[in-house]
Amino acid sequence: MATFREMRVLEILEDGSLTKDEKIADLRKIESEARGLQRAASESPMGDDDGWQDDLRQVRLALDKLGAKEPKKGAATL
Repeated sequence: MATFREMRVLEILEDGSLTKDEKIADLRKIESEARGLQRAASESPMGDDDGWQDDLRQVRLALDKLGAKEPKKGAATL
């Protein structure tokens, strides 16, 4: 079963009214949110498989499909 984020990623990719840059910007927002949730989950006593890694992978695949470059990572990123 697809998660809400996976469905949203597909919706963005298939939206013909958005430019490539707009799609990338929307996907980056989802990626940022998922990273924040993953970070929060890693600081709590939750299980190892919190589901955020799969969401991040789907967003990363979509960004790769659009030819987006990996952003530079700083000390505060996962």
